[in-house]
Amino acid sequence: MKKWNLVIDVAKCFNCNGCALSCHDEYYGNEFPGYAAEMQKHGQRWIDIRARETGQKPMVEVSYLPVMCNHCDNPPCLKAAKDGAVVKRDDGIVIIHPEKARGQRQIVEACPYQAVFWNEEKQLPQAWPFDAHLLDQGWTKTRGSQMCPTQAMRTLHVTDAEMQQLVERDGLEVLSPELGTRPRVYYRNLVRFFSVFIGGALTKTVKGVEECADGVHVKLLQQGSVVAEQTSDTFGEFRFSNLKPGSGAYQLQILDRPRLDVHLKEQSIYLGAIEASA
Repeated sequence: MKKWNLVIDVAKCFNCNGCALSCHDEYYGNEFPGYAAEMQKHGQRWIDIRARETGQKPMVEVSYLPVMCNHCDNPPCLKAAKDGAVVKRDDGIVIIHPEKARGQRQIVEACPYQAVFWNEEKQLPQAWPFDAHLLDQGWTKTRGSQMCPTQAMRTLHVTDAEMQQLVERDGLEVLSPELGTRPRVYYRNLVRFFSVFIGGALTKTVKGVEECADGVHVKLLQQGSVVAEQTSDTFGEFRFSNLKPGSGAYQLQILDRPRLDVHLKEQSIYLGAIEASA
């Protein structure tokens, strides 16, 4: 049986907020009985674009992570709900039933992704219902993925076996897999949002003038082994990305210079200008 899944490429998301705006446009001012009550005008982002900035001026990386109801196969909200207020459909979609969930604030508290919101006026827990009312009418994409200008968000209607093949082929991941919720929202390049980098700018002195040192080979080592290597760009810059926060001691090898020790904690490190030759 085919089920609905969402795939989000973190590297392609540039915070245009189109998916969030289309979600607001669909659900604010509209009622969809059996699927969703009207969304609040303010204070709720059923599709929330979370931002993370790392690095120091002038070398900074900003990444964005769209987060919404994960439509888990093992949904905590379903366990917390009473009287059938949350339903897991055969096609993978989780629905918080707007007619049955009134007053059940524990549904909000049960979500480990903070993707369920409390509508104070309606006394109702609410979350993005995967645009199920549109898919049931024959749509093949959610509104967010339909309008995404970079195709960072894709809707897939495939079997579990086919989805697993895509997971393995494209290196897809889910948020907080250790929770065992088994989300149906998958991410590509997820490391981009949670990782840090070590970077710097190489210089050289030409006729007494300090210039950018481009084309210089730089190696990053840890415990004596090379973990990455690259060549400085036109501006003399190098950047070793996708490093784990708090991963400790590294060494930089730049040409015949003595190795430079770097200790990576929770934040990225910009080393500033470094003379390329000893």
